[in-house]
Amino acid sequence: MYGTDKVISEELQFFSKSRGQLDTCMDHTRPSLAIGIESIKKSFVDAKSRGVKLRYLTEITDANISYCKELIAIVDEVRHLDGIKGNFMVSEIEYLAPATSHEETKLSSLIIYSSVREVVEHQQYVFEILWNKSMSAEKRIKELKEGITMHFETKVIEDPDQVIREISSLIANSNELCTCLTSGGMQYSYNHFSEIRKKILEKQKKGEHKGIRYISNVTQDNVKLVKLFLESGVRMRHVKNLPPMSFGVSDREMAATIEKMEDGRVVQSLLVSNEQAYVNHFHFIFEDLWAKGIDAENKIRDIEGGIESADVEVIPLSATAGVLYLNLVKKAEKEIIIMFPTTNAFIRQKNIGVIQFSEEAARERNVKVRILMPFHKSTEDVVRQLKENYQEHIDIRYIEKMSDTKATILVLDRKVSLVMELRDDSKRTFDEAIGLSTYSNSRPGVLSYVSIFENLWKQTELYEQLKYQDKMQKEFINIAAHELKTPIQPILGLTEVLRSQIKDVKQQEILEITIRNAKRLQRLSNDILDVTKIEGKSLELNKEEFNLNDVVINAINDITLGRDFPKNGTIKLSYNPDRDILIKADKGRISQVISNLLSNAIEFTAEGTILVSSEKGKINNNNETIIVSVKDPGQGIDQSMLPRLFTKFASKSFKGTGLGLFISKAIVEAHGGKIWGENNVEGIGATFSFSLPAS
Repeated sequence: MYGTDKVISEELQFFSKSRGQLDTCMDHTRPSLAIGIESIKKSFVDAKSRGVKLRYLTEITDANISYCKELIAIVDEVRHLDGIKGNFMVSEIEYLAPATSHEETKLSSLIIYSSVREVVEHQQYVFEILWNKSMSAEKRIKELKEGITMHFETKVIEDPDQVIREISSLIANSNELCTCLTSGGMQYSYNHFSEIRKKILEKQKKGEHKGIRYISNVTQDNVKLVKLFLESGVRMRHVKNLPPMSFGVSDREMAATIEKMEDGRVVQSLLVSNEQAYVNHFHFIFEDLWAKGIDAENKIRDIEGGIESADVEVIPLSATAGVLYLNLVKKAEKEIIIMFPTTNAFIRQKNIGVIQFSEEAARERNVKVRILMPFHKSTEDVVRQLKENYQEHIDIRYIEKMSDTKATILVLDRKVSLVMELRDDSKRTFDEAIGLSTYSNSRPGVLSYVSIFENLWKQTELYEQLKYQDKMQKEFINIAAHELKTPIQPILGLTEVLRSQIKDVKQQEILEITIRNAKRLQRLSNDILDVTKIEGKSLELNKEEFNLNDVVINAINDITLGRDFPKNGTIKLSYNPDRDILIKADKGRISQVISNLLSNAIEFTAEGTILVSSEKGKINNNNETIIVSVKDPGQGIDQSMLPRLFTKFASKSFKGTGLGLFISKAIVEAHGGKIWGENNVEGIGATFSFSLPAS
């Protein structure tokens, strides 16, 4: 924004919108304006009265000391830093930078504003660096009074000849020199600083200098130049992905440029600083790159031997990984395969453009795109559109969400891989959710990820086939059960009528066998239909209020009067309720559960009394429940059966289908209850119990 009025207006709005903290960094010319312009001064006072924490960083000089003393009384804290040139203010949500000519009392006519989160966070970070290396205003004022002077400076040089002089001075005054350069930067260094570098290396031989280290990307094109540096005594390492800025740092100062310096082109602009924070920062960057690099001699041997060396790089910054991610997808020539660990991962990476660039690769370059991801309704429409619009080039399949899988895996043209670790899946943005990432063009590593992907891809095919077969099987069983049920009823009815009309005892026994087996077939078809309802989640309950005692007694009577119950008195059923128990449930289904438990108890009991009990109890956080138990003196539960007691076809007996307990569990749980079985503590028999919520 332009114009002095606009600059002041923007600053006033900036102050008024701040709620938590407001940091100001200004050169030595600005304190006079902060105090001299009444509206600006009032903005400081108003912000502080609202509870905003105010920090003011400037260069305190003899000329502005009076204004700085006034600022000390207005803001929370004032600090001094030598050589401040840039001017900016940053709050918790905004960034503002007035451009000045560094002249006293001259208002700025240009101001830069941003509310972009990344920009604001970056400037907050810059301010903290400067603030942490500054001194208190009180201390600086005391130094000025006592005549103590210290000068640190950060400046930009835009004269090519002056740039050469500054770099020469940095090299000459160093006790240690670390340099990170592009290939063009190496040529520039060779062209202009060979003599002074030679003197430094001679000092190193005498023990008067710690030496020179270079980092660059060693390639076939610059091998000869790298050899010249190595022969001169410079230590060098190869790093493929260099930072965008070439820099040199000594123990005292640093210099950096973003220019490519192609073919040794002269540097037009250079950032130079002796600020310790900057020097330490670039030292840290260099040491990190040096640790990741490989010796230049080894890289040269690989190049001259025709060996393709693999690059594996750990990328700590999610923003850097995001840029690399998109660039890789853009460069795809034949194939893109991606495995998303979660639905949120798919959505986040779609938002940064991964899916869009994959579509462009499919549409414009016929790249084949395959994606594995968990199914979720929120992404169903997007997936369907992609598959419909790019039937020949984009295929997406669903995999189960794997709790152990915490990374997005990208493989490009089966040559490179990028694995991005998931740090926090609840975050909305890619930068917040992603942790460390690993880039690799190592053939064995890349092909390992391809193999994992292909295996999972084939599993999805098998899974779809199994789902289809399972569906067909269930449909067949359902139809077969219904078809069985239809003729069973007339067979039973007519056979019972026929038995009642025949007087011959032998013929009655034959008909009795027919009736008994028809009933077994009827029970089987009913069980199969119940299982299909349970698995299809269509089991319906017809709830009514009834006396549970009546249902238990009726179930016992039906069992004891049945033809399968032993009539010799070896087994007895006992039930002695002490009071009526009213519940609201599906009467027929509860009767079915009790009958199943009684039938199981009889089947595994040779002799003795089977005790049935019902009582009111309190379980599950003191909620009142009804508990029904069937205790038998039989064989007990086989230890191998305990883990799968209530699963389908769980049986050690040759009688029955093993569906009774499975159906009973589904009925009880549909009522909001629980069912369990355990061996008796006395070591004989078992007890099966189920609970139901009391009405």
